[in-house]
Amino acid sequence: MSVGTFASPRARTEFDAAYEAGMRALPAPADTRDVPTDFGTVRVYRFGPARGAPIVLLPGRSGTTVMWLPNLAAFAEHHPVYALDLLGEPGRSEQTAPIRDAADQAVWLGTVLAALDLDGVHLVGVSIGGWHACNLAVRVPDRLASVSLVDPANTLGRMPAKLVLRAALAGLPLVSRWGRPAFLSWIAGGATVPKDDPATAVLDAGMRGYRMRLPVPEYFTDDQLRSIRVPVLALIAGRSAIHHPEAALTRARTLIPHVHAELWPTATHAISGSHATEVNAAVLRFITEVQEEVAR
Repeated sequence: MSVGTFASPRARTEFDAAYEAGMRALPAPADTRDVPTDFGTVRVYRFGPARGAPIVLLPGRSGTTVMWLPNLAAFAEHHPVYALDLLGEPGRSEQTAPIRDAADQAVWLGTVLAALDLDGVHLVGVSIGGWHACNLAVRVPDRLASVSLVDPANTLGRMPAKLVLRAALAGLPLVSRWGRPAFLSWIAGGATVPKDDPATAVLDAGMRGYRMRLPVPEYFTDDQLRSIRVPVLALIAGRSAIHHPEAALTRARTLIPHVHAELWPTATHAISGSHATEVNAAVLRFITEVQEEVAR
């Protein structure tokens, strides 16, 4: 297995332009680090105060730190927030060695938290970022205080075949010009995706120009979900295209020991942006409750 890379210098240039514009739309980071791991360097931005219970953000597929535009200000008001570009995906992280399986994925993420000297981490992941968060809770939970899963991919419910097919078609050069907007609109429940949105521009440039070489995220077994010992918040979008929402809700409530799971009937998989105010409030309320429980 090889490593992820841009398809051409032009693809890299176009992505960089979108990424830099997207980062300018965010609050200015207080610190920027490139953390070395066995699989490459991971770009980490810190926002907000230097002290406090840390929040670590893991974006959706190809979303990068830019996708947190609707959420960052709220999260960083009272917490140090660390936003990562996922390794092996478009962004400022640079993959240098093959990532073979879920164990490797947990290793690099655990290495980053250790290098940042973070403990009592409140890990928040959207879509594939939710899968990464759950994967770390299953395999290397030592530094975690809680996990928030925002419509996580292939975690509480399996990805349907039509999702895999649509995603594959959207990435093909011959159909990507119309396929990407159609795919993003489908994921968003049929909504028109604004072309001037910074996060959309980054997502589009990444899907168009980056060639990922990552393993398919492994679906968590019942026993793996039962093994999670940290408190978990699961926000399931009622109109999600990535799994059967009600089945995902039931699986979370049945298997994860310390879980607060909610089904949001009107939300699509784009929940972190379309319902940003509500998501921000739910995540921060959950983190506060966990912190209060720890302090007792």
